Amino acid sequence: MKLYIVGAGPGDPDLITVKGLKLLQEADVVMYTDSLVNDELVAKAKVGAEILKSSGMALEEMVDIIVDRLQQGKKVIRLHTGDPSVYGATMEQVALLKKKGVGYEVIPGVSSVFASAAAVGAELTIPDLTQTLILTRAEGRTPVPEREKLQDLASHHCTIALFLSATLTKKVVKELVAAGWSEDTPVAVVQRATWPDQLIVRTTLKNLDDDMRANGIRSHAMILAGWALDPDIYEKEEYRSKLYDKEFTHGFRRGVTNP
Repeated sequence: MKLYIVGAGPGDPDLITVKGLKLLQEADVVMYTDSLVNDELVAKAKVGAEILKSSGMALEEMVDIIVDRLQQGKKVIRLHTGDPSVYGATMEQVALLKKKGVGYEVIPGVSSVFASAAAVGAELTIPDLTQTLILTRAEGRTPVPEREKLQDLASHHCTIALFLSATLTKKVVKELVAAGWSEDTPVAVVQRATWPDQLIVRTTLKNLDDDMRANGIRSHAMILAGWALDPDIYEKEEYRSKLYDKEFTHGFRRGVTNP
C-alpha cells in the first residue's frame, strides 16, 4: 500500500507538475485541503473518483480514511497546497501511516515563495548582494525554536521569505530593525500568488504594517524582504553574475580577454 502526497502548486491549476497531474488523473481517491487547493485543479481528477475535503477533518480521521481506501485496493493521492515539504504538515500524517504499514511517495510542487518571486519578477539571490534565502515565519501562537528567532536569522542580512506572518507585521518590522535592517529595505507582499485575485504590494520595511493594513491583507500572503526586492535592482550593473561575463572562464566557454 502506498499513498501519493502531491504538491498542487500555489493556486494556478496549471502549476502542478506533469507527474502530479498524471497521478491526479489516475487516482481513485483524491483527498485535498479545500481551503487552500484550487477546485479547478481537483476538477481534473478522473470521472468517478472519490473527492474528499480534508479541512474539517482531524489527523486521525484523515489517516483512517486513507488506510481504508488503500486496503480496498484503490489508488489514493493526498493533494497539498504549494510544495508538501514546506509548512505542509505531512510529517505527522506519514508517522501514523507508517505505523499502519503504509508507504508513501512525495511529488514536489511549486511553492508559494517561488510563485511570489515570479509574480514580482524578482531573483532572490543576487551576485555580490545576497546569495542566501531564508524561509521562515514570525513567531505567533505557535513558537519557533530558540535558535530560529527572526531577529537572529535577520542578522545575516540576506533575503527572507516569511510564511504565515501576515498578522504579525509589527513584530516582523521590530525584529528586522533590531537586527540592523534599514527601514528603507524593500519588501514585496504577494497575497494569493497565481490566483485570479492575486494582490501585489511593494513597500518598505518602515511602511510594511501600514500598507498591509491599508490593503486588508491578513492571510494567504508571502512576505519577501531584502535588497534583492529592490525594484531598481536591474539598473545596477555591479550586481551582474559572472556566469555570462565574457572574461569568465568555465567548462563550457573560454574567457575572452582584452588584447
